[in-house]
Amino acid sequence: ERVQESLLVLWLLVFSYKMIHGHNDEDNEFLENSSELLNPDPNFLAPDCPRDCTCTQEGVVDCGGIDLKEFPIDLPESTNHLSLQNNQIEEIFPEELARLYRLETLNLQNNRLTSKGKLEKPSIRVSRATDKLCNMSLCNKPVSGHRWKLTLAPKFLPNTLISADFAANSITKIYGLTFGQKPNLRSVYLHNNKLSDAGLPDNIFNGSNNVEILIMSSNFLKYVPKNLPPALYKLHLKNNKLEKIPKGAFNELVGLRELYLQNNYLTNEGMDNETFWKLSSLEYLDLSSNNLSQIPSGLPRNIVLLHLEKNAIKTIGRDVLIQIRNLEYLLLHNNKLKARGIHPLAFQGLKKLHTVHLYNNMLERIPSGLPRRVKTLMILHNQISEINRNDFATTYLLEELNLSYNKITSPHIHREAFRKLRLLKSLDLSGNNLHTLPFGFPKNLQILKLKENDISTIPRRALAGMTKLQELYLNNNKLKVNSIHRAAWQELSSLQLLDMGGNQLISIPSDLPGSLEYLYLQNNKITMVSENAFESTPNIKGIFLRFLQTLQGLQRLLQGPM
Repeated sequence: ERVQESLLVLWLLVFSYKMIHGHNDEDNEFLENSSELLNPDPNFLAPDCPRDCTCTQEGVVDCGGIDLKEFPIDLPESTNHLSLQNNQIEEIFPEELARLYRLETLNLQNNRLTSKGKLEKPSIRVSRATDKLCNMSLCNKPVSGHRWKLTLAPKFLPNTLISADFAANSITKIYGLTFGQKPNLRSVYLHNNKLSDAGLPDNIFNGSNNVEILIMSSNFLKYVPKNLPPALYKLHLKNNKLEKIPKGAFNELVGLRELYLQNNYLTNEGMDNETFWKLSSLEYLDLSSNNLSQIPSGLPRNIVLLHLEKNAIKTIGRDVLIQIRNLEYLLLHNNKLKARGIHPLAFQGLKKLHTVHLYNNMLERIPSGLPRRVKTLMILHNQISEINRNDFATTYLLEELNLSYNKITSPHIHREAFRKLRLLKSLDLSGNNLHTLPFGFPKNLQILKLKENDISTIPRRALAGMTKLQELYLNNNKLKVNSIHRAAWQELSSLQLLDMGGNQLISIPSDLPGSLEYLYLQNNKITMVSENAFESTPNIKGIFLRFLQTLQGLQRLLQGPM
């Protein structure tokens, strides 16, 4: 037999009638690098091609979806890429592959191989026949009524294996040599199976120290597996039943960069202060949707993105975050935080922290000691009732501030509360209890959202100096034409969008800005449109006046200067 310089890629993609949109990101990670090999070029057809198959002179043979029940025996010896997916093949014997000495890729996706049938022994024989097996996928996409699924992993796989994909089966047990003694093994995909702790050997990766990617999401694990490969840089354990992380479970994973632990049952009691400490390369940590009551101690300093949302966190202590010097994104939404539970120095020294999500908590006021360099601050859906003069006195770099759906009233917004926010571009105060436009908005705002309040008046100077404002949302309030000061829009020289839908207007507001391009006035009480209603808006592109109360109003609009 001739020795091939290129690596043999054996795909045993079995048991699934693949859905068009069936792959998730984790499955595609294995498939995307080799999919091009499975598309034969029909421009050059080779002789001696099996019936109903397509062959090219380059050695690509496609026999997919032709109801084969047995492995084809009349394949050209020059075959190097063979696709047999979407057939009914139940077994493969080594002699059928031995003569295909140029074979590099074999795709057996969606056939009838099972661990109760002819999978285990033939897979061993195939590997010995080729002796070059690099990538094996037994990935299955579940289909209703589908009965071809692995319940056990193969006991033996060749030591030349580089990647193994067993996703979306019903595997309950892994053997010691399934993944053990594989020095070339780099990635293992076991997500969407039925693995429990009892189904894993203690040394599942014994002799396979070079595994870099391990995906074990959506199983039934209660504990982090023991003796994980030290070369891991990506570890997925989400959607399991993890209750505890054993002491030292991550101690050897100094190169781990991504750790996914979301949607488990982890508590603070199920980990200690050193659980994550030795993960010196960790940049992404997801602990969302667990049962944490506080932020775990001992988090490594190189974390960039920290997911802690959907827990039961009530406090942020002084020293729990300050060592994470590279932290940029902190997601704490959907917890039980109150302002008094956040230490004033909790964010001290976090110079890279620019995005903080605190929405859907129990904050009764703006927390003290906000990160000095924060740019995006989401505090919507809390219980905040006032904004004091110094609440944002130190957040000079803030660009986006969302305070919507709190309990803020107009008298309780200090006129100088936003004085330091000279870089603020977007401010959202929708869904509060404002009855008039407050004073003191930042002059550099580009987007201001005040929808779904009780605003009934716009005073003369409320929008003064806001020459950069481009979008203003005042929809679903209680505005009337005579409650809007005639000079209210006078300085809005950049305004392009004005939404005043869902108010109590009976006519088009006067003296609208000349820069206006889109005007929303639907769901008001407008009964007529005067001939000069839009004389001040020569750049108008869209006017939305749905549900006019009289045909006369619509006719006047169509006959006007528009």
